[in-house]
Formats: sequence, C-alpha cells, structure tokens
Amino acid sequence: MSKKTSDRRTSIIELIASDGRMSVDYLAQAFGVSPETIRRDLGNLDARGLVRKVHGGALPPLLHSEGTFSERMVEDPKAKQIIAKKLRDIIQPGDTVFMDTGSTTLIAAEALVMTHGLTVITNSLSIAMVFGRADVDTHIYLLGGKYAPGNDQTIGPTALEQITQFQVDHAIITVAGLDADIGATDANVDEAHIARAMMKRANNTVVLATSSKIGRRAAFRVCELGGIGTVLSEGPPGPAMMEAFLRAGVSVP
Repeated sequence: MSKKTSDRRTSIIELIASDGRMSVDYLAQAFGVSPETIRRDLGNLDARGLVRKVHGGALPPLLHSEGTFSERMVEDPKAKQIIAKKLRDIIQPGDTVFMDTGSTTLIAAEALVMTHGLTVITNSLSIAMVFGRADVDTHIYLLGGKYAPGNDQTIGPTALEQITQFQVDHAIITVAGLDADIGATDANVDEAHIARAMMKRANNTVVLATSSKIGRRAAFRVCELGGIGTVLSEGPPGPAMMEAFLRAGVSVP
C-alpha cells in the first residue's frame, strides 16, 4: 500500500470519527479520487474494524473490543517495534516509570532493558520478568492485587492503592483507542482504572498507540487528550488528529 493510500485512509477514519456518517460521493470529491477507490478504502477499513461500511458510505465503528493478549502480541509487530525505539529516546538512565499491561508496553520493555538505573513499577508479571532477566541495575516493583491470568497482570483495589505510594517521572501506558473528542479509552474497565491511577502519580504520561488505534473508541475512558504528555505511534497521525493533539498540548515526536 502506498503512502498516499495510507494517508487517505487515515484521514477518512478521522473524518468519520469526528463528523459521523460520510457518503462515498462526498469522500470521493473531498479526496479527488473515484467512488470505486473510496469503496475499496472503506472495505479495507471495515475489515480492520476502523469504520462500519454501510450502503452508500460509512459510519464510525462500534466500540472496540480487544482480543486475547496472545492475539494482540502478533498484531502490528513492526509498528510496535518502531514505537519501542521512540520510547527509548525519551526514557533516560535513572528515570522512574510506571508501565501498565499491554502488548506494546511489553515490547517497549524489551527495548528499555539496557537503560541503566531505571526504577520500574508495573502490574504486568511479563514486564517485571523482562526487566528481571536483564543484567543491569534496574529496580523492579511488581504491584500486588487480584491476579488476572489472561493478561498476567494484577488489578483491583490493592493494586490501585499501591500505585498511590509512588511518584514517577513517566507513566507509560497503552490504550485501545485515541479519539479527538473522547480522548484515550480502554476496552477493559480494570485496565482503565490502573492507567488513570498511574497517570495521577506521574509527572508525564506517554501513551503508546499504533496508528490502528487512532480515531478508534473503546468503552472505558482513560483521560482527555489534554491529560497526555506524549503520544508515540509508528507514524504521524492524519491532519485532523494532529490538530487535536496540538490543541491539547500533546507532543507527537
């Protein structure tokens, strides 16, 4: 897929997310392409769950629900590797960070293991093990609480209370969706609670989100865009979402 096609489809997602139903004819005129091209675009986006294709146009997607952790680990692996490398440029030796549970944060942890002097507080057993296997001077704190085996994480009141005992430089979190109006959302209510608690105790929040999550909404709100310091994705968002990030003061390196 060419960059031009990718950029157009990203812009279509953002238009539909912000303005609702869009017709094929309107989109064809807006982007200067044929209706057949737009129908192919909408078919591709519908198959990926990013819009709902209907007769004559498309609607915003239904609220996003996520697959199992193992399924998410094989989604967009190259994009997640790019995001992890970008995070490595932000996190400095000696920083203290929260990391929540997610396939992207797990890959990011693997990119950070050789950063010396980190203090890592996480509710993810897998992330704790990644840092624990590294032969560097990392301090690891695994939050207690109810164990959720599907994602190898701890959740619930005990984990939330323990988060309040820390103050960190960065909260590194993943989300299910980033929307210009709604902000950051998650598909799991317990994970949304964890993310919000981590953000409250952080000087800066870094959201890791592949481009497939931009313009998408899930059921449980994490925060408004203004609550985010930095968004890391594998590429730049479309113009409408970039404008929303800039208005909210979000850095998008």
